[in-house]
Order: sequence, then structure tokens, then C-alpha cells
Amino acid sequence: MTDEAAIALLHDIVSLYSPSTQEQAAVACLAGWMSALGYRTEVDAAGNAVGHLGHGERQIVLVGHIDTVPGEIRVRRERQVLYGRGTVDAKGPLAAFVLAAARAAMGPQFPARSVQITVIGAVEEESATSKGARHAAGQYHPAYALIGEPSGWDRVTLGYKGRLLLDYALERPMAHSAGEVRGVCEDAVGFWLSLVRWAEARNRGKDTRFDTLEPSLRSICSSSDGLRERVEMHLGLRLPPGLDTATLLAEVDTWRGPAEVRAHAQELPFRAEKRNPLTSAFLAAIRAEGRKASFVTKSGTSDMNVLGPRWGCPIVAYGPGDSSLDHTPDEHLDLDEYLAAVRVLERVLRRLVAEPRG
Repeated sequence: MTDEAAIALLHDIVSLYSPSTQEQAAVACLAGWMSALGYRTEVDAAGNAVGHLGHGERQIVLVGHIDTVPGEIRVRRERQVLYGRGTVDAKGPLAAFVLAAARAAMGPQFPARSVQITVIGAVEEESATSKGARHAAGQYHPAYALIGEPSGWDRVTLGYKGRLLLDYALERPMAHSAGEVRGVCEDAVGFWLSLVRWAEARNRGKDTRFDTLEPSLRSICSSSDGLRERVEMHLGLRLPPGLDTATLLAEVDTWRGPAEVRAHAQELPFRAEKRNPLTSAFLAAIRAEGRKASFVTKSGTSDMNVLGPRWGCPIVAYGPGDSSLDHTPDEHLDLDEYLAAVRVLERVLRRLVAEPRG
């Protein structure tokens, strides 16, 4: 496949707007591309686009998500830059997976009877359900796994923080603003500040951002009908390794007063091992492209949080793109970086499939 055809694949799937739960058209498009590239394709019970190469019992599974956050961006190419929702997070990494695996499987050296490479375009990663990854977790038992997320073509991601969401709601009869009773908005702000202070105290002395607890105020909304007032607040917490969530929730219970607080969408932090054949393959492949690889950890979450503990195999996240552009109105991908990532992944996969069976 030529470089322009590789870019056409990416352009096609980016052009189909696919926020979480609305991925069907993009899934069908990706499945069509995989079929044309020689994959055995299916749309599984979760709605994922799935392609298989080879028939062996030894599995290498690559999972990238095909859904995006809401917000359409006009898809356009300006020289070697492609703009559009999902170019970085994470259709660029997913397209690189599809191309690299197809190239690695070409030719008589691919051990099709002993190895199977599976590429999954997973649904609902951005919705916090991780529906596609949770389904895949029980379907495969890979020797190696890759998660498609932007790392930059010369960097490899080893870990992600965990996540916990809190929904706060408080309603009470109206009171005069000059009276002694605090309004519901003041109570909500007091709860938020208690959480921030607790996080700041816990974070003292932590060496890296990966080790800190990071609260975020996602939204706050108040309303009144003249008789009762109500406030709703939605908070996010990025959880570091070693945090006792039960202790945190016990503190939350002391701060909430009469408010209702619901905790949900929890994902535990995950950090992969740094030294194994998978990471060695990436070091060698990136070096072959003229760079020295680096390993990073991320403050967000990904399907690695779901699949890493379940599969228990060597796993990393990798993909082209600048993750600071995730979810932004300026999301775009350097196409030279995209093509470099395809070459890196092809080298990685060729090395992994050539491993002697132990």
C-alpha cells in the first residue's frame, strides 16, 4: 500500500463523525478497508470492527478506539497535516495499526499457521463505559497487546492513571440571601474546596504528576423555582497508584453534609512492565527510524486500564499524534509522523511474529 493510500484510509474514517454510541458508519468503513487489505473481518457483539490475519493460537491483539468525543471539526488536509475530530484521539493510531499489521502479514515469512494478529476498532472508549474493550477482554488471550493512543511516534506509553467520577446534588427550600442559612451553591463550592485541599495535602512530596491525585470540576449548574433551590455538580478524579479509594470516599462522606454524592465509572490505575520483548521491539524499531525511544506515563485513562489487568501480558500504548490536542477544536495529525508510526509498528510486529515458540 502506498503512502497516499495509507492517508486515504485515515481520511475516510476521520471523515465519518463517530461520537460514542454513534460509531456504526465508521465501523463499517473500517471493516471495509480491512477486508480490502486481506483481513477476515467481522463486527462483533459489542459493535467493534474486528480484523484477523493468520490462524494461529498465538495471538497479538491491537486495540484502538474508533469513537470520539463530541464536536465536529471540518476535515481538511493542509499539505502534510490532516485536521479532523479523531485524527489524534484515536483514529490515527487505529489506522496505523491496521496498515502496519497488513504489511507485517504480507509475504511468505509470516507464520500464518502459528500466529494470529487481530486489530480491533473499539467502541465507546470516550463514553467511560469502554464497552468495546470490555467485550474484547473476554474474547482473546494475547501473548502481546497494543493500545492505540497518541504517544508521539518515538515514545511508548507504559501507564495511565485511574479515574473516578462524582455526581453531587443538593436541594433545599429557598432562604433569604441575607439570612444565616448558606445557599446550595455555597455548600457545593465548600465540598469542592474540601476535595481540593485533601488532594493538595496528599500530593505533597510526590515526585511526578503520575503519583498525584488530580480533581477536576467538570460542570456545576444551579436552578430555582422560587420555592426550592438545587445545585448539581459533576467532578472527575484522576487516581494515582497506591491511593486507597475507600479512604477517599469516607472523606467524601464527611464533606457532603445533606447532599447526595454518587461515585461511578471507576477505573484503577495501571502501569505496564518496562522490560520485555514488546518494549525491546519498540526500542529497536524507533532506533531504526533514527530516534531514541522514550517511555512515558499519562494522567488520563485508556482501554489499557481495562485490558492490562485482564490480559496480564506485555502491553503498551502507542500511536502517532500530540496528545495535548486530544478533545480540542484544533485536533490535527502530522501525516509524516503517522507514516513513521506505521513503519515502527510494522517492524515491531515483524519482530514479534518471528519469535520462536517457547
